Amino acid sequence: MSIEWTHFTPLSALAGGLLIGLASALFALFNGRVAGVSGIVAGMLRPNGGDILWRIAFVAGMAAAPLLYLVFSPLPEIRIDTGPAVLLLAGLLVGIGTQYGSGCTSGHGVCGLSRLSPRSLLATMMFMAAGFATVYVVRHML
Repeated sequence: MSIEWTHFTPLSALAGGLLIGLASALFALFNGRVAGVSGIVAGMLRPNGGDILWRIAFVAGMAAAPLLYLVFSPLPEIRIDTGPAVLLLAGLLVGIGTQYGSGCTSGHGVCGLSRLSPRSLLATMMFMAAGFATVYVVRHML
């Protein structure tokens, strides 16, 4: 294994991680909720009273972030090596997984681990193991 030094960007990765952590902490502080994207989006699909506006604002902010990034730098090239059917299947499997896992990588991996939640630690370990296994099967066995 070798590091491709032209794509090794530890400072921007650190800055991104700090921003995600800060945003999650502020969200919990001011909204009293975990910044779990799957739960936020699921709540938009079945709104509960005055619960919808902050969810729309959250998702709109995620959609607007790449546009704000464009002000400072061009977006990296997007390369997808599969067809729409596989992408649709993958999205459905992720949705099913977030239901079985009672959350997603942002809820468990960012917010849960920072709260030292044993359940989130186990869920994150399972997310990572499933990802490793999937990459191995797709790249080395298929």
